[in-house]
Amino acid sequence: MTVVSDTAPNDAPQNTDPDETKHHEVVVVGAGFSGIGTAIKLKEAGFHDFVVIDEADGPGGTWHWNTYPGVAVDIPSFSYQFSFEQRPTWSRSYAPGTELKAYAAHCVSKYGVTEHLRLRTTVESARWDEDIETWWISTSKGLITARHLISANGILVRPNMPDIAGVEDFAGLTMHTSRWDHDVDLRGKRVGIIGTGASAVQVIPTIASQVRDLTVFQRTPIWCMPKPDFPLVGPLRWSLGRLPGALDIVRLVSQLFVEATFPIPAHFDRLIRVRPGAERLALAYLKSQVRDPETREKLTPRYGLGCKRPSFHNSYLSTFNRENVSLVTDRIDHIDAGGVVTGTDDRHDLDVLILATGFKVMDPDNMPTYDLAGEEGLLLSKWWSENRLQAYEGISIPRFPNFFSVFGPYGYNGSSYFALIEAQATHIVRVLKHARRVGANRVAVTQEANDRFLEEMLRRRKHQIFWQESCANANSYYFDKNGDVPLRPTTTLESAIRSRRFPLSDYDFRTANRSQSHVVRLTP
Repeated sequence: MTVVSDTAPNDAPQNTDPDETKHHEVVVVGAGFSGIGTAIKLKEAGFHDFVVIDEADGPGGTWHWNTYPGVAVDIPSFSYQFSFEQRPTWSRSYAPGTELKAYAAHCVSKYGVTEHLRLRTTVESARWDEDIETWWISTSKGLITARHLISANGILVRPNMPDIAGVEDFAGLTMHTSRWDHDVDLRGKRVGIIGTGASAVQVIPTIASQVRDLTVFQRTPIWCMPKPDFPLVGPLRWSLGRLPGALDIVRLVSQLFVEATFPIPAHFDRLIRVRPGAERLALAYLKSQVRDPETREKLTPRYGLGCKRPSFHNSYLSTFNRENVSLVTDRIDHIDAGGVVTGTDDRHDLDVLILATGFKVMDPDNMPTYDLAGEEGLLLSKWWSENRLQAYEGISIPRFPNFFSVFGPYGYNGSSYFALIEAQATHIVRVLKHARRVGANRVAVTQEANDRFLEEMLRRRKHQIFWQESCANANSYYFDKNGDVPLRPTTTLESAIRSRRFPLSDYDFRTANRSQSHVVRLTP
């Protein structure tokens, strides 16, 4: 057992015996695919003294927590996987959630991550100790320390509870889609669902045939288009697993499809005008699916395609043709013991209330999900709230040394999360390897590099769809409280290239000689 210091910093928990403190070179917070991918890359680079902490009782992150009926990926399976661990045995072109959870367990086992997992452990706070260049990390199971701290928290984990008066007064059963209670039998029940985002699009058609009545409360309609979802039959899976290059070709086609359906239209809307044509096709699809003109009108978006993430589903829209399904677009006034009351004083009596209200995505206190204090006790959530969301290449923040984020502001461009994970892990490991090579125990992005990157992101966003007039009524979670959309306005290929070629001189590598009380700067 390694003892880092005889005393904890002033703001570290004081009730923990330092002799019982466990130290690691790297601590990764989050055992979803971000944490798994980072752990694999750390091991490949020769880093073995690390742990991966997660509050869940198993790996998988989003796919561990989200088990609601109909849960599945919303991009092709061949893009939603690691490039170095391509699976030829997906059951469908858009894999169900159970297969993603199994894929996470497979990767953990195959790449030796299991021994590094510390599950059922919640990180409560992290504090940087400038004197010993160490992070003090308070968890539900005690205090640990780390030279480097990597946040691999996913953004589709923390439920966003609706701010509706009386939501806690409902006498029936209430559950959020991300915390689905599978012991609940919906058969014959009067069910209400609040929200029509990505989760609701999958839940609604799955449960509609089981319930007595299904009332859908919609604030903003979602653009919904058909998806090429089909079973991957045995001969096809056999071919993918045995024909040389087959998986790579399918993955390339899948990646091009993903790039063409969101990153390029969203980030280059002013340069590549594909949106008008795509909107016409989507509206034609809506018309072909929904028979009632009034319902169809309610389901018609009043904002541009791409202002918020569109959805792909083959039976969501047609579900509103069912006699037991009703769509309510009036504002919800409050919820009482019996059900939902709208602003028009119409009440909807319910037995079960489902909250499909999404997640805390762009909230400063969700990246990471715990209090993080850097130099001089500066809280990251407070600094972001006062200075807008920003991070160099979506990874590093000035004044927070030895801290890296896989899903930081301006890191993700809307493509596959796996493309993001591999790019960010490559960047992080490149920095850590250089720090080890030059003997640096303190690494921090320079203020100049951070400012330069943020200025570039803000300059390039003028071509994005989010800043066009058509997005005014989108109610998109992409926008943070400062009115920014911290998505990266680049192609996926550019992001991958930059993760390998960013100047190491954008970081300040230092080593502290404590016996002589001075700092030696190491130039890359």
